[in-house]
Amino acid sequence: MKRKNLKIKGISVVLLALLISVLSCKEAPKEQPKDMETSEVSMKAEEPFFKLSLAQWSMHKMVRQDGVDPYTFAEKAKNWGFTGLEYVSGLYYKELEAANFSKEAMDAFVEKCNAESKKHGMQNVLIMIDGQGDLATTDAQKRKEAVENHYKWVDAAADMGCHAIRVNLSGSKVPDKWMASSVDGLTQLATYAKGKNIEVLVENHGGLSSNAAMLAEVMTKVNMDNCGTLPDFGNFCIERTKDGCAEEYDIYKGISELMPHALAVSAKSYDFDADGNETKLDYPRILKIVKDAGYTGFIGVEYEGSVLSEEQGIIATRDLLIKAGKELN
Repeated sequence: MKRKNLKIKGISVVLLALLISVLSCKEAPKEQPKDMETSEVSMKAEEPFFKLSLAQWSMHKMVRQDGVDPYTFAEKAKNWGFTGLEYVSGLYYKELEAANFSKEAMDAFVEKCNAESKKHGMQNVLIMIDGQGDLATTDAQKRKEAVENHYKWVDAAADMGCHAIRVNLSGSKVPDKWMASSVDGLTQLATYAKGKNIEVLVENHGGLSSNAAMLAEVMTKVNMDNCGTLPDFGNFCIERTKDGCAEEYDIYKGISELMPHALAVSAKSYDFDADGNETKLDYPRILKIVKDAGYTGFIGVEYEGSVLSEEQGIIATRDLLIKAGKELN
């Protein structure tokens, strides 16, 4: 009788050990298949080195000619595959100028933009400012007025969670005078913007600001960490006539000179060939310059052509950026 009980007990122990073994196997973490690990690495390699934002100027004809509400910007940008928004101040001037840029009007602008960007899960990146006075004029009083005209836009950018405003440096055609006035105007504005945690960016946008070596020198002289450049792929015409550009700075040299100071980048486009390449600008070459500079922030699409519709041009530029960016990985 005792031997029989011992036998039964022995079988019970064996069964218990087998049960524990099975449960342990079920609970043990599974090793990730090597092909899955490889797939994740491949997906990361396919992502471009930058993020995509849309410059609202790409849809200025929709707003000014077709009556599209500029406050639909966030919705449209999201539908076109972007995550960042670059606002254009001038597309809102009709209502803001009518209210003389009052605090109430500016607050309403900020509130509407924030509501739309939040609703569509978009990031407010920067505001491009035009028509607020000449920051590089040789007239010190007018320069000071221009600086102060930009204050409300610095405040708006801060309230919208943007990192920067983009400004222009129109002014004298005399290099020395332009240089001195630009340094002074930017220093004044960047000093105010620093207190709001906003960067002041200068785009190569015609005149001496499209002379990249000179604009880079301005940045060196200002020497403030919240003052930098916004290199635009296509705005390197220094002297323009009714027949076109009379003097153009070398595009690739210019981008190389501006990138060390770049706090944002603008991908200009005009037209495309049958393979989707920009007909004037070598995007792979330009993006290599941008990547080699260590830039990984937003690149804003700014379609300015007339052959394709604005929507078609925006999508074509987006696709070319993604394609060229992936090829550099």
